[in-house]
Parts: sequence; structure tokens; C-alpha cells
Amino acid sequence: MTVYAGQGDARRSLALLWGAPEEPRTGRSGPKPGLSVDAIVSAGIAVADSEGMDALSMRAVGERLGRTAMALYTYVPGKAELLDLMHDRALAELAELAEPPVESPVGPPAEPPAGPVAPEEWRAAVTAWAEALYACYLRHPWVLRISQARPVLGPAELAAMETLLRALKPAGLDPQRLRGAVTALWQFVRGLAATAAETRAAAAATGVSDEDWWIARSTRLAELAPDFASRFPLLTGLQGATGGAPEAGRREAFRTGLAVLLDGVAATAAAPPASA
Repeated sequence: MTVYAGQGDARRSLALLWGAPEEPRTGRSGPKPGLSVDAIVSAGIAVADSEGMDALSMRAVGERLGRTAMALYTYVPGKAELLDLMHDRALAELAELAEPPVESPVGPPAEPPAGPVAPEEWRAAVTAWAEALYACYLRHPWVLRISQARPVLGPAELAAMETLLRALKPAGLDPQRLRGAVTALWQFVRGLAATAAETRAAAAATGVSDEDWWIARSTRLAELAPDFASRFPLLTGLQGATGGAPEAGRREAFRTGLAVLLDGVAATAAAPPASA
């Protein structure tokens, strides 16, 4: 089931995401409770990573911390706000790619070229970004359950977008084409990661291994369609050419598909601007 981000209190959720100073709590005295927002978010991610999104609740997070659910509300208003924080924390794993370039100690950085540059000068950065995002999704497959229809608007999510834009900037795409390239790349990574995550989870969810599932159906299909190869020659040829371990096949499909997309970006960058 799809989960929508940003369902909690906008003021408090954004304040937590962006690390705004906490408002003083009136009517409270004594030592501060021994919890923190960071600890609660980490526990929430641990629950979702190990048990899935459906198991996530304030009670489950509290139990992992040895506290009651009520003890968490002092720090996080509710599950909706916690989910926003968890999503942004997961994407913060891409932060090492989001660092701005270091300025030269002897002067400002050189101005980028006025026009498009060779693809080799930007596609390596885009590939690194895509690989990092793909790996992040597979480490935290519950993130794929969170719809992108309404972004979390946290610093890590926006930094991931900024990193991709910075990587693509040397390609010299006009704004409309740049928007299309960003959308295509992000959805490509997300879509393939979702399929990979679902494949990994299928055996546990159904009680049938991938191997047994394919054997049962391919055997039956051969009985029902003995002329399969002649009816679907291109598909048969493709299957024969891309055989191998499923996980290796998925990784190769990711790399090949990404390369095709980047070839398209390069060709688009080299093409004349579309007429108005």
C-alpha cells in the first residue's frame, strides 16, 4: 500500500527536518528525558528495515528503545512526522555525493563552459549518483512505499536532487530538457530498485522460491505452447543472450539501462534547442 509523506503537522514536521530549535515546553521541570529525535528516527528505521513498513508504529519504535509509545511524543508528534524524518535520514546516506566542490585557495573556481561539454565529463557523476540511490533503496526498501507525489522537503531529499542537477549541469541542457532528464533518471532508478526489492521479498511473502516458481511455469508453458520459440523469436533470443543469475541480471539491466538513458541525454544535449 502506498504511503503519502507530509501528512503530519507541517510546521512541526519541517522544523524537525531542518533542525529548528525546539520551542520551550511550558509547565515542565526536572531533568530532560533520556531520549532524542535522532534515537527515535534510528529506531524507526531499524524497525522498518527489519520488519517492513507495515510493522512501523510508535509502539514498535518505543519497544525497540525500551520505552512506551507515549514517551516518544515529547520528541516527535506522531507516526506521520516520524516517517518524514526516517525518509530524509535514509536519503542522507547520499550526502557524500552532495558536498559542494571545494574552492581553490588561490582564487574562485573556474567558470563552467558556456555550451555542452563531452559526455565523459558529466556522466560518471550521474552514474555514481544513480548507483548510490539504487543501493540506498535496496538497503531501505520501505522508502519505495512512500509516494513521490508529495515530497518530504527535507534537507537530504533536496540535497539528492541538487546533486543530480549539479552532475547534469555540464551537459548544457535547457531547463525543460533538464527537468525531463531528472525525472527520467530518478524514476528509472526507483522503478528498477522497486522490482529488485520486490523480487527479494517474494519468496518470504509467498513461500515459493524464485527458482521453483519459474520451473513450474516454464515447464507448463512448454506443454501449452510447444511453438513458443517460433511465435516469440525475439523474446526467446533475448532470454538466451541475457541468461544467468537473476541478481546479476538485474544489476546488468540497471547498468545497461542507465547507459542508454545517459546516451539519450548526451544526444539531447548535442541537438539544437527545440523551436518554441
